[in-house]
Amino acid sequence: MNWVEANWVEAIGYLGTGLTIASTAMSTMIPLRIVSILASVAVLTYGLLTGSMPVVLTEAIQIPFNAWRLYQMVRLVRDVERAADGDLSLDWLKPFGESRRFAAGQVLFRKGDPAAEMFLIESGCFRIEELGIDIRPGAIVGELGMLSPGNLRTGTLVCVEPGFALGVAYADVKQLYYQNPEFGFYFLKLTSERLFQAAQVSRPAAVPTGTEVL
Repeated sequence: MNWVEANWVEAIGYLGTGLTIASTAMSTMIPLRIVSILASVAVLTYGLLTGSMPVVLTEAIQIPFNAWRLYQMVRLVRDVERAADGDLSLDWLKPFGESRRFAAGQVLFRKGDPAAEMFLIESGCFRIEELGIDIRPGAIVGELGMLSPGNLRTGTLVCVEPGFALGVAYADVKQLYYQNPEFGFYFLKLTSERLFQAAQVSRPAAVPTGTEVL
């Protein structure tokens, strides 16, 4: 190996070292994983050129590990973005609940009732009476009872068109919230929207100028 080649090999080694140090200084995980992979590639190349098999073996193990973690994080970001757009499929909830059929006019729960489960609408149409909001297939309803004081229902849910709804116990919802980040994000977004809807309905109408209030 001549002097020029030796310098290039050393340069690759220093590049790997610099990228490794840079990755440890990063606070966001996706850029950290990308830089870690680049650092491993540089160090792996250096190990091959210098014949250092322990270095080659170490980096050969780290590269697929970091690549897998990077894939998981990118997928999580994508799922969270989809959840933010309200386009998160909740079919995977089915093993955690019990599907029940409801007839038109049947009341699933009334405002003030004790709450122990939420519902994933599978078919038909259901309505939150106090808000005048129709809940259709693919939507969740009854989640606010888990957050309300005393776990009481905050509204009345009535079946408008016959259909099926999947009841999921709050105990299972709590576990899913912690285990599935995209569901947790979706759940927070859903509850926030429902609270805003309730606030808009309960807000008193503006009184026209000159109108006397008795």
